[in-house]
Amino acid sequence: MGYLKYVREAWKNQDETMRALWHERLISWRKENATVRVEHPTRPDRAHSLGYKAKQGVFVVRQRVQRGGRKREVMDGGRRSKRSSLRLNLNKNYQQVAEERAQKSYINCVVLNSYWVGQDGKNIWYEIVMVDPGCPVVQSDKQLSWTMDKAHQGRAHRGLTSAGRKARGLRNKGKGAEKLRPSKGASWRRKANSWGKFF
Repeated sequence: MGYLKYVREAWKNQDETMRALWHERLISWRKENATVRVEHPTRPDRAHSLGYKAKQGVFVVRQRVQRGGRKREVMDGGRRSKRSSLRLNLNKNYQQVAEERAQKSYINCVVLNSYWVGQDGKNIWYEIVMVDPGCPVVQSDKQLSWTMDKAHQGRAHRGLTSAGRKARGLRNKGKGAEKLRPSKGASWRRKANSWGKFF
């Protein structure tokens, strides 16, 4: 594995020096734009494990997403026991939102995967590994040439990345996950068609 093993351990067990460096990075990242293309991944161990290669046509984008807005506002006036819940369960997680926004900035590229790099009280940052399927170097690579297929265009918007599949519940298999495949909507329509036989 080489040096990436030690990089992973440094990220897992952060000492005071690592925390101070991380704090300085967040201060500088707040002043940048929401979508920034970076020369080298901040976490090379995580990037390489998700398919990143230091070659032409593969690059990393750091995306900032604002945190919050995931609770309902408190209603004033009158008691509404069924509708005054503070919890707002959203279908998308921050990571999927970050991937979609990076995809909008680089329309011709395909989102390979993403990973967390930092957060503070207001923002959260993810680095997204992007692939340009039109690059000849990518087309000749056996591990990345599948991105040329049109079926993989817009993966982030269709919930086909790892973060998107998590939001769709597709990380579960077997008992208790019968209504998730091929999708929640398809499962509902299948059940609705069976109801039509009784009415």
